[in-house]
Amino acid sequence: MFPAQALAEAMLAKGWRVKLTTDSRGARYTGGFPDAVEIEELSSATFARGGLTAKLAVPAKIAQGVVSATLKMRRDRPSVVVGFGGYPTIPAMSAATLLRLPRMIHEQNGVLGRVNQMFAPRVNAVACGTWPTTLPIGIKGQNVGNPVRGAVLERAGANYIPPGEYPMKVVVIGGSQGARILSDVVPAAIAELPDAVLANLTMVQQARKEDADAVRAMYSRIGVRAEVLPFIEDIPAQFAEAQLVISRSGASSVADIAVIGRPSILVPYAAATADHQTANARGLAEAGAAIVMQESNFTPETLAQNIMRIFETPGAALKMSLAALEQGKPDATDRMVALVETLAEKGTI
Repeated sequence: MFPAQALAEAMLAKGWRVKLTTDSRGARYTGGFPDAVEIEELSSATFARGGLTAKLAVPAKIAQGVVSATLKMRRDRPSVVVGFGGYPTIPAMSAATLLRLPRMIHEQNGVLGRVNQMFAPRVNAVACGTWPTTLPIGIKGQNVGNPVRGAVLERAGANYIPPGEYPMKVVVIGGSQGARILSDVVPAAIAELPDAVLANLTMVQQARKEDADAVRAMYSRIGVRAEVLPFIEDIPAQFAEAQLVISRSGASSVADIAVIGRPSILVPYAAATADHQTANARGLAEAGAAIVMQESNFTPETLAQNIMRIFETPGAALKMSLAALEQGKPDATDRMVALVETLAEKGTI
């Protein structure tokens, strides 16, 4: 939802009228949208959820949503329709296609999701949040980047203090689906670091509630200061203070790391569809800004070695920080706005 929210806020600021269409599930995550955005619920569904009865009902629910979206768009014709992937976008994007409205999609990840794959040949523009993005043959993408929150933009390019013999911070984030392996491996890896490093180290780690006590206990046993939280309220502030970020390579996390500019160790979620988290990490890795560790090699021993590679070479850590900044796109929202306005004016890019 965040890229959609960022675009909505920017278009409102330019005097546009904005309507968000989603299904009942998506509507639960619209609390951050400005009040001026009209929220419109449409019927949609996915084969990935529910039992046999629910799956049999999917085509009818999608068809109902498409018909409803088509009728609504005929009454209140949009200048441009933008899809952000996922099954809730199917009705609106299908209606825009049937009515031949100017339309585009935005893909956060380095591999198109299933719905965006379906619409990529049928839209006027494909905006890519991660670059390079794996695209179907014959499809060209626009490298716009992933919009980041205002709190991240406030910390963009924050001064980086390389590792040294003074207080240091490592921030660990993993998302709701990916924190378990980080909870198992990261504290054990930290325990293997030299005492001189441990004496200066503070850990800030996201962990599931069921894992938090064990993670805290491990850090306590090795005498490391640690904040272990199920949700880190101000991630941009934590990143800005960090010498190193250890993270899953979700699209938003990668974008935040790049815009703020921090060395990172990225651990792609192995179960991610089409291995898109490895694709998300590619840009930072190839730029020399991140070390990528696949789950199969993500052990305490190898993680400890990679942490020390960064901590023992402050100059290299600084280069990683600068390389991350070069990959960041703090103007991603502005780039998306420009695409929308071009579509509205010309009907194509």
